[in-house]
Amino acid sequence: MVIKRYQKEPMAHIWSDQNKYQAWLDVEIAVDQAWNQLGVIPDADFQKIKDHASFQVEDILAMEKITKHDVVAFTRTVSQSLGPEKKWIHYGVTSTDIVDTAYGYLLKQANVILRQDLQALADTVAQKARQYKNTVMIGRTHGVHAEPTTFGLVLANWYSEIKRDQERFEHAARGVEAGKISGAVGTFANISPQAEAIVCEILGIHPQEISTQVLPRDLHAEYIMTLALIAAAIERFALEIRHLQRTEVREVEEFFAPGQKGSSAMPHKRNPIGSENVTGLARVIKGHVFTALEDIELWHERDISHSSAERIILPDSTEILDYMLQRFTKIVQELTVFPEKMAADLQVTHGLIYSQRVMLKLIQKGLSREAAYDIVQPLTAQVWQNHEDFRQLLEADQQVTQRLSTQDLDDAFDYHWHLQHVNDIFQRVGLE
Repeated sequence: MVIKRYQKEPMAHIWSDQNKYQAWLDVEIAVDQAWNQLGVIPDADFQKIKDHASFQVEDILAMEKITKHDVVAFTRTVSQSLGPEKKWIHYGVTSTDIVDTAYGYLLKQANVILRQDLQALADTVAQKARQYKNTVMIGRTHGVHAEPTTFGLVLANWYSEIKRDQERFEHAARGVEAGKISGAVGTFANISPQAEAIVCEILGIHPQEISTQVLPRDLHAEYIMTLALIAAAIERFALEIRHLQRTEVREVEEFFAPGQKGSSAMPHKRNPIGSENVTGLARVIKGHVFTALEDIELWHERDISHSSAERIILPDSTEILDYMLQRFTKIVQELTVFPEKMAADLQVTHGLIYSQRVMLKLIQKGLSREAAYDIVQPLTAQVWQNHEDFRQLLEADQQVTQRLSTQDLDDAFDYHWHLQHVNDIFQRVGLE
């Protein structure tokens, strides 16, 4: 299970033994309420169950040492809190009716928190994207300077991915917010579909259209995969911060609080520890995807090979993602940005970032693409090798100057050309 270091209390409470057994009890009481509404359990008996059914976690755990079956231990412990009406506890249902439906109920609780976390990150990234919309910086491909972009566009790209994550999350969340009260092999032999519908309505989840003794595990696999995609998105964003905080770059920096220490040995160190932290945690959630996929293939109408794994991967994935989302949202909120360094870094390659604009202008003047490329590339090689100024080399090259004027070169070396559609992109993303 997740260590306390990476738990937030509201999510940790959802997966606590107390809340898990309370969910089981809520399902059991909902089943009895359904039987009552269908005329099977007398009003007086149901009222006693509703008023008095209870448990102590330690009593269930002690009983399980005897029964070697957690649901039997649970039902017997609850029965001890009741009188003769205890005969209606677990009436017409099997263990997985309770456990799987409770999972749907618990995941619905977890999803409320994750949904809020996702929206908080989306709002924070959107605010920062607008703030740095026109803050020019170098765009990089393969880690190498390419052409100008803005930090706002970097963040708008994140925002767009978060929106996709939200869409995927809503679909996957609905899939697991499901219940099944259909008996040992899913045939409703000892309870009716009407009872199942009542139970699910009480719990605020939906009945799965068909099940065996268990809910289909492709639903849970899709859910874990969706959480892993969200974790991977956070990892991608964090990797960008880690790169931009490198000493040689230092265009952004995670907030460094007074009194904070970056290294036990080197007092000068300021490390992107938060971004590295969420990167590592993303690997854990992504690792759970394989387990969730393996849980789909169960024998016939049911085995329990998925059960032990889910006791780990469902709490782990939701708790870790909750922590990741909250921590990374704070990182973005407090991120220190250095626009002056971003602007300065545009000059690092001595003007090479405008090579495509020069080539295209030569093409516009009548050269073939191949001929234009072959004029420009040798000059760029000279810049790489000798650290000469690209513009000066162009101005000294007769093949260039006989075709391009000073005004042409001024235009080619103006970074504003690359930012002319920033407003359009922001509008498409939904940030205008």
